[in-house]
Amino acid sequence: MNLKLTSIIAFVVLVLAIFGLVVKHSLFANNLIAIAVQILAVLLMLWARLTFGLRSFHASAGPTKGDLVTTGPYRLLRHPIYSAALYFLWAGVLSHLSVASFLLAMFATGAVVVRIAAEERLLVERYPDYVSYAARTKRLIPFVF
Repeated sequence: MNLKLTSIIAFVVLVLAIFGLVVKHSLFANNLIAIAVQILAVLLMLWARLTFGLRSFHASAGPTKGDLVTTGPYRLLRHPIYSAALYFLWAGVLSHLSVASFLLAMFATGAVVVRIAAEERLLVERYPDYVSYAARTKRLIPFVF
């Protein structure tokens, strides 16, 4: 299947899962630790957006014009925006844990994994330095994964 189409489908699944969590009142945390994680996730997202710039606002995965970004949060994570989204989502879900919210979070996480896989394949094609960058930088959790 086409990588861009796959990433768009994953994006739709992600949006629907997040919408489901909002409807279930499971997206926003209700305890201090989870709220703190969500605040840190928002700050990470803002830092990543400011570092990357406006060029990343599109529904499909794929490299944009410009150089490979390896500064700011991209020094620690290859996908800080996806990381921030998952940290935020899981902090909310774990503070309202139910079978439905867990399943929606799993769908959202799966969608992010699909998008990352598609994006990384396209990044390798566009940026020759991406392979060495990926070898030294974790995907979603600094120093871990």
